Amino acid sequence: MNETAVRRTALVTGANRGLGRAVCEALAGLGHRVVVAGRDEREAGRVAAEIGGDTLAVALDVTDDKSARRCRERAGAVDILVNNAGVLLDGGMSPSSVPPELVERHLRVNTVGAWRVSQAFLPDMLERGWGRIVMVSSGTGAFSNGLFTGAPAYSVSKAALNAVTVLLAEETRDRGVLVNAVNPGRVRTRMYPGAERTPEDAAVDIAWAATLPEDGPTGVFLRGRRTIPW
Repeated sequence: MNETAVRRTALVTGANRGLGRAVCEALAGLGHRVVVAGRDEREAGRVAAEIGGDTLAVALDVTDDKSARRCRERAGAVDILVNNAGVLLDGGMSPSSVPPELVERHLRVNTVGAWRVSQAFLPDMLERGWGRIVMVSSGTGAFSNGLFTGAPAYSVSKAALNAVTVLLAEETRDRGVLVNAVNPGRVRTRMYPGAERTPEDAAVDIAWAATLPEDGPTGVFLRGRRTIPW
């Protein structure tokens, strides 16, 4: 069973709308204190006010070291980190023609951004001997699924994010911290407006991964509530 009986503090990046907001609502619904993190602090504040309770809003640009440090100072130590912030800007481009600067932008946000924020909050988790980090990944970054040539920069950034997941999980193994990646599938957000799956449905899977029990898996790729190949 998930540890929903224990109230934790959870921070979600890219939480101003869509899937990030739905994850905040799902975790708050489980009784956890939620920190809504987004580049637009006013929008984050609006979401926090609508969720209610002691939900906190913080500004966070995952591509900026100073912003990540300020976010940690403002939010304090957290038990759960959901790295949801991401971009998809190369839909329809090909691996042979996608501009390298666009590849770099995807990596800065989707991969290094999640890595940076994890580094900001992981020391507190290790000190307390309990933590959950969830990387919101994609099937487009899974070699078992076949990398998606129609969004090459996005696919590479998510494959790299999966690698970061494994590295952090190995470093923290048997220290009370579980680090996993979730493939939520195609979710109806600004990235995929025509997708069939709702953010609320996908958020349930992410919230489950964010509240795994002590004997839960670490360093794995999850779809729904099962492990899938990288």
